[in-house]
Amino acid sequence: MDDTYFMKQAIDLSRKAVEHGNEPFGAVLVKDGKAVYTNENQIYTKHDATFHAEAGLIRRFNEETGITDLSDYTLYSSCEPCFMCSGAIVWTELGRLVYGADNTDLENILGNIGCNCSRIVFENSFYSPEVTSGILREESLEVLKAYFGNHKKG
Repeated sequence: MDDTYFMKQAIDLSRKAVEHGNEPFGAVLVKDGKAVYTNENQIYTKHDATFHAEAGLIRRFNEETGITDLSDYTLYSSCEPCFMCSGAIVWTELGRLVYGADNTDLENILGNIGCNCSRIVFENSFYSPEVTSGILREESLEVLKAYFGNHKKG
């Protein structure tokens, strides 16, 4: 399966996050061509500002499986992971990250300049996963624009 297959799942999870009362971000963890874990942003429903799609997925997956080395896994994220989520990716030594819209896209929607946070974290850390960006970017942007056109971030 190609990257678009799992990215569609991540974007669908971002839509479900909104339906469940959260911000539009979704993530899918894949190993050997199979989705092994998924998560959507849950910052409002969990009353936890750190329960982003990626960090929440990593936290729950590590806890439930006892697996903390993600070097054989690929994480698909509807939007580029923030600094916090990128840090979690470094600490678990994720093998590969694939995302749709990047943080500068999101920040532009919010009226800010922004930066590529994952790249900054990875370039300044002891570890960096392989990164593929821009997969289904326009579809991801549609979801972000629809939500943040009517809501503030955070």
